[in-house]
Amino acid sequence: MPPLAAIPLNDDTVSPGVLGFVVFLALLAATVFLIRSMTKQMKKIQAPREEDLKQQEWERAEAEKAAGAGTAAKTSDDDA
Repeated sequence: MPPLAAIPLNDDTVSPGVLGFVVFLALLAATVFLIRSMTKQMKKIQAPREEDLKQQEWERAEAEKAAGAGTAAKTSDDDA
Protein backbone atom coordinates (compact mmCIF):
# COMPACT_ATOMS: atom_id res chain seq x y z
CA MET A 1 0.00 0.00 0.00
CA PRO A 2 1.55 3.31 -1.04
CA PRO A 3 1.90 6.12 1.47
CA LEU A 4 -0.99 8.60 1.48
CA ALA A 5 1.24 11.50 0.45
CA ALA A 6 2.21 9.62 -2.75
CA ILE A 7 -1.38 9.60 -4.07
CA PRO A 8 -2.25 12.85 -5.82
CA LEU A 9 -5.65 14.27 -4.82
CA ASN A 10 -7.87 15.31 -7.71
CA ASP A 11 -11.42 14.74 -8.93
CA ASP A 12 -10.58 11.26 -10.21
CA THR A 13 -9.05 9.94 -6.99
CA VAL A 14 -11.45 11.58 -4.53
CA SER A 15 -15.12 10.69 -5.01
CA PRO A 16 -17.98 9.56 -2.81
CA GLY A 17 -18.40 6.34 -4.78
CA VAL A 18 -21.21 3.86 -4.47
CA LEU A 19 -21.28 4.03 -0.68
CA GLY A 20 -21.85 7.80 -0.77
CA PHE A 21 -24.69 7.33 -3.25
CA VAL A 22 -26.32 4.65 -1.08
CA VAL A 23 -26.05 6.85 2.02
CA PHE A 24 -27.58 9.76 0.09
CA LEU A 25 -30.51 7.60 -1.06
CA ALA A 26 -31.06 6.35 2.50
CA LEU A 27 -31.14 9.93 3.82
CA LEU A 28 -33.53 10.95 1.05
CA ALA A 29 -35.88 8.03 1.80
CA ALA A 30 -35.80 8.78 5.54
CA THR A 31 -36.61 12.44 4.85
CA VAL A 32 -39.57 11.52 2.65
CA PHE A 33 -41.00 9.16 5.28
CA LEU A 34 -40.50 11.70 8.07
CA ILE A 35 -42.25 14.43 6.07
CA ARG A 36 -45.19 12.12 5.33
CA SER A 37 -45.46 11.16 9.00
CA MET A 38 -45.28 14.80 10.13
CA THR A 39 -48.00 15.77 7.65
CA LYS A 40 -50.25 12.99 8.96
CA GLN A 41 -49.68 14.06 12.57
CA MET A 42 -50.31 17.73 11.75
CA LYS A 43 -53.69 16.82 10.24
CA LYS A 44 -54.68 15.21 13.57
CA ILE A 45 -54.12 18.40 15.55
CA GLN A 46 -57.38 20.12 16.48
CA ALA A 47 -56.01 23.64 16.86
CA PRO A 48 -58.59 26.43 16.74
CA ARG A 49 -58.56 28.56 13.62
CA GLU A 50 -57.91 32.29 13.86
CA GLU A 51 -61.49 33.09 12.79
CA ASP A 52 -62.86 30.92 15.60
CA LEU A 53 -60.65 32.69 18.14
CA LYS A 54 -61.82 36.10 16.92
CA GLN A 55 -65.46 34.96 17.11
CA GLN A 56 -65.00 33.72 20.69
CA GLU A 57 -63.29 36.98 21.68
CA TRP A 58 -66.15 39.00 20.15
CA GLU A 59 -68.77 36.86 21.93
CA ARG A 60 -66.92 37.28 25.24
CA ALA A 61 -66.79 41.06 24.76
CA GLU A 62 -70.51 41.17 23.95
CA ALA A 63 -71.31 39.10 27.05
CA GLU A 64 -69.23 41.47 29.20
CA LYS A 65 -71.03 44.47 27.68
CA ALA A 66 -74.39 42.89 28.39
CA ALA A 67 -73.36 42.01 31.94
CA GLY A 68 -71.98 45.52 32.46
CA ALA A 69 -75.13 47.14 31.07
CA GLY A 70 -77.32 44.93 33.26
CA THR A 71 -75.32 45.83 36.35
CA ALA A 72 -75.46 49.55 35.51
CA ALA A 73 -79.23 49.37 35.00
CA LYS A 74 -79.72 47.64 38.37
CA THR A 75 -77.65 50.22 40.24
CA SER A 76 -79.54 53.12 38.67
CA ASP A 77 -82.88 51.48 39.56
CA ASP A 78 -81.71 50.95 43.14
CA ASP A 79 -80.74 54.63 43.49
CA ALA A 80 -84.19 55.86 42.45
